[in-house]
Amino acid sequence: MLTALAGEVLATGNFGDDRSGSLAGPMGLLVILALAAITIFLMRSMNKHLRRVPERFPDPSRKPEARAVEESSADDTT
Repeated sequence: MLTALAGEVLATGNFGDDRSGSLAGPMGLLVILALAAITIFLMRSMNKHLRRVPERFPDPSRKPEARAVEESSADDTT
């Protein structure tokens, strides 16, 4: 009884695809274009941030006093 009812409901094919004036296609395109624009802006922002990152970082295994002396001498030479 239940399977016959389920089969009858599925056989009718009334899944909303027979609507006139459907917006699924244009809305999907809008979502895809919005995601593409957001991705482009995020990539540009990340590139700006990555350009500001120094090429080399101080060695964390060295003593802080030695790093401070090295940094101050590097500032004097520039």
